[in-house]
Amino acid sequence: MTALQELDGDDEVRCIVLGGNERAFAAGADVAELTAGTSISLYQERRIDRWDAIRNLRTPLVAAVSGFCLGGGCELAMACDLIVASEFAKFGQPEINLGVMPGAGGTQRLTRAVGKAVAMDMILSGRMLGAEEARQLGLVARVVAQDAWLDSAKQLASEIASKSPVSVRLAKEAVDEAFETPLSAGIDFERRSFYLARASEDADEGLSAFIEKRKPDFRGR
Repeated sequence: MTALQELDGDDEVRCIVLGGNERAFAAGADVAELTAGTSISLYQERRIDRWDAIRNLRTPLVAAVSGFCLGGGCELAMACDLIVASEFAKFGQPEINLGVMPGAGGTQRLTRAVGKAVAMDMILSGRMLGAEEARQLGLVARVVAQDAWLDSAKQLASEIASKSPVSVRLAKEAVDEAFETPLSAGIDFERRSFYLARASEDADEGLSAFIEKRKPDFRGR
């Protein structure tokens, strides 16, 4: 988490890619550690709370997923802004098989992404979603070839990084707000964000570049 926060604090970084390896994005919690822990030790250590810090990142975060993305790993991916998955990626919250349940946002973010019925099925039965089904249900943004999962995520990050950092961050906050507030409050938040974006130098540059038929030079101001 410290590394992400350091990148987020660097104005030269305009988008971050978070990935695992070809076999797994993250397989979930350390079962041995969970077995040895108690409810009090888990509460005091508050390791799960680290996931919450991702919500405070201003910089867009793209999850590059290949292979298994399960349990805490799936919760981590869902905490990111976008998921790019290889065609053979698998998503799941199998905690129920161990006699526990998701504890780092799985019941909340998964339900918002795929709906109550599918979330109930996955969380209560432990079934996994394939990449294409996950895309169709809204959990995954893009599904790519097995050998292109990381490059495709980096390419998407480059596309995002080429836009105005001001408008990207404001737009990211506005979309996140849609999950936290009623529609009327979300619309008000979006309207204020739009006015703020228009007041930026990047907006002047982007509009001028469009009229002058040239590529804009966004500087995050």
